[in-house]
Amino acid sequence: MTRFGLPSLLVFCGLILLWEAAVLRTGVSEIILPAPSAVAAVLYDGLVTGFLWPHIWITTTETLLGLFLGCSIGFLSGLLLSESSGLRRLLWPYILASQVVPKLALGPLFIIWFGFGMKSTVIITALICFFPLLENTLTGLDSAPREKRDLFRMLGANRLQTLFRLKIPSGLPMIMTGVRIAGVLALVGAVVGEFIGGNSGLGASIIAAQGMMDSALMFALFIVIAVLGLLVYHLTAALEYFVLRGFKRNTKTHA
Repeated sequence: MTRFGLPSLLVFCGLILLWEAAVLRTGVSEIILPAPSAVAAVLYDGLVTGFLWPHIWITTTETLLGLFLGCSIGFLSGLLLSESSGLRRLLWPYILASQVVPKLALGPLFIIWFGFGMKSTVIITALICFFPLLENTLTGLDSAPREKRDLFRMLGANRLQTLFRLKIPSGLPMIMTGVRIAGVLALVGAVVGEFIGGNSGLGASIIAAQGMMDSALMFALFIVIAVLGLLVYHLTAALEYFVLRGFKRNTKTHA
């Protein structure tokens, strides 16, 4: 963090100064490109007056609920497909086809089924998070060394014992990487869901700001989304660290 923090901060400050100078020098309209100082003022006002906090809370809730739901279903589906090659061959083409269809295109259908608001957004977010966990779970479980599988078979271990004592421990780093990827995508899903059918949240606020042609507010919302995305990423990275560290500690204890 120390190694890369200062150069990144200097680059950020340099870009902000260039942006501010370019806007002041060219006199471009705030509707087209607001100055960073104007964006900062709008952001500060939104946080101090409390205007932004309910929207931040709603988007955060949708992100975390969709992340949990998508990761849970993706992980369990990965376990099931990994243990049943026939079911995997049967369902994989349909799963892959469902991921090719843009979630933005499915939004109007979800609104018809589930209505406007949080429910549709959480489902869209869960669908976006589902595939990274499914794919990484399958890849992680398949990465268990063949010689260890043969050893478990020779020792008479059943499928559940092999799954929980060999495949999942071997695939845990890959599975947790999928959680980290899904964490980044979850916020994207929540904002996209709010674009389509949300009446509150950061995505809905961007649509409202667009209708008012308030570019400074839109940039302020972009900043909030970026900060929230970084927080979610670091949260999933911390979860990955503690899960893997705890697993290694338990492995050494049993050894």
